[in-house]
Amino acid sequence: MTRPAISGVALATLAFLAAGSAWAHHSFAMFDPTKVVVLDGAVKAFSWTNPHVSIQIMVKPKAGGEPELWTVELTSPGNLTRAGWTRTTLKAGDTAEVTIHPLRNGEHGGGFMKLKTASGQVFVGGSPGPQQGVS
Repeated sequence: MTRPAISGVALATLAFLAAGSAWAHHSFAMFDPTKVVVLDGAVKAFSWTNPHVSIQIMVKPKAGGEPELWTVELTSPGNLTRAGWTRTTLKAGDTAEVTIHPLRNGEHGGGFMKLKTASGQVFVGGSPGPQQGVS
């Protein structure tokens, strides 16, 4: 092979590997799109950071007991801004109802579907993964 041909093959290989890494990073396989869980509780933290915004919410179990911390992954701040969110949409102490696709492994977390604030305002959009069951 000539030097330009080798360089072209090397460049194509690097591009393929980089695309694979990006695809793996944006996989939503950890969330179960066949299940929907509604979390009702108090926001502990709202992290407006790249690459993904997150909500930590303290949820009181239906059977009683101590509140449990759940972490919800959203999309990027840019995508949420286009969907009407701001960095002040939520703050610690706010009560909210958050609908998610739960983690497949059963841990307390999930992929965002919908948020309903105490005032009744509803936020959707900018969600990671497929949007089955959002109404």
